[in-house]
Amino acid sequence: MNFLDLFAGAGGLSEGFLRAEFEPIAHIEMNSYACKTLETRASYYYLKNNNMMHLYKQYQKTYHKKDNEREEKRKKLLSYIPEGIIEPIINEEISEKTLPQIFEMIDNRLDIMDNNEIDLIIGGPPCQAYSVVGRARDENQMEDDPRNYLYKLYIRFLNRYKPKAFVFENVPGILTAFNGNIFKNLQAYMKRVGYNIEARKLNAKQFGVLQNRIRVIIIGWRKDLDFDYPDIGPENMNYLINDILNDLPKLKAGKAYKKFNYRENPNKYLLESNIRDRDDILTHHIARPHIKRDLEIYKLAVTKWDKEKKRIKYTDLPEELRNHKNLTSFLDRFKVVAGDEQYSHTVVAHISKDGHHYIHPDIIQNRSISVREAARVQSFPDDYYFEGPRTSNFVQIGNAVPPLMAEKIANWFKEKLTQL
Repeated sequence: MNFLDLFAGAGGLSEGFLRAEFEPIAHIEMNSYACKTLETRASYYYLKNNNMMHLYKQYQKTYHKKDNEREEKRKKLLSYIPEGIIEPIINEEISEKTLPQIFEMIDNRLDIMDNNEIDLIIGGPPCQAYSVVGRARDENQMEDDPRNYLYKLYIRFLNRYKPKAFVFENVPGILTAFNGNIFKNLQAYMKRVGYNIEARKLNAKQFGVLQNRIRVIIIGWRKDLDFDYPDIGPENMNYLINDILNDLPKLKAGKAYKKFNYRENPNKYLLESNIRDRDDILTHHIARPHIKRDLEIYKLAVTKWDKEKKRIKYTDLPEELRNHKNLTSFLDRFKVVAGDEQYSHTVVAHISKDGHHYIHPDIIQNRSISVREAARVQSFPDDYYFEGPRTSNFVQIGNAVPPLMAEKIANWFKEKLTQL
């Protein structure tokens, strides 16, 4: 069975379907760093399936090299993959202008695969225009944002390729944007091109992810097929956030860990969730720098949590640590990723701007979480290599669907589609 990934990002949703042994037709993504991440991940699967993982591990160990040296090693890595073997990673913005070219590339790929049918289309358009916070911050409430209507382009792919089913992921705000009219129109268009659909709010923590992350997952299936919405029961979890932090070497703000090894052996959760294997190489354990004032605030936030199990509010800060006069809104801008909780709060792309909402629970380390720690909160495996600078890594991670959540959805589709 195969799938086409639209608005693919760094491949969190795709990773779940790859683990379930779906074959990718193509990934389409406008961000160049995310496309490089997808290419590197494709090389991982090819090398793994052909008993050449030592070549991938060699590349992982270039993580701390200079950009030009690492890029040379990356070209060498990709050269091990015969031309035409892996799916095309199409680095294009999906628009009316680019659709003919994108369709042509997909059609060519289907010809190479000797296939005339796509089983699944997956993906979700950028969600900022539907975000409640995004609308609140924009003076026009995102009414003029062209991203409001990217779902129409998604539907163009449904209409052209007529897959058996699709998965459309987005933020809960898509249900209420513009008094619900966006979602009403989306439903109408999808039904018009031949699909029954159902939308549900699902929480990543139901799928074994240590994160409280609510997203709308729209499942659609062709009207000629006997389908319904997957009924995936909640996982009974007895793990804590510390279970994804404690094996990692201690790190100070502004530092990077360069030795590639771990502080402890993997625990049960890391092994069960496929976040870490026993012979993994540690990369991306790099923390952003912070100014002295922020570090003082982080200590106060961690102390308040440790002693009172309460989140610090901006109004709790001493006056000398405040840098603006807004004392009525966004008072929770400093937040600890509490190690003794079962679930983290939601990781979003804003983590690329600053780390105030993602403070490490260890007061000794006194920093925001590293790139690898953020990836683990999202359930990305440690062998997942994010291309680009630290800021781009955080954006890719914050925008992703947790792979563990995607895998559970993919396995349900695998079972269902084999029955058709």
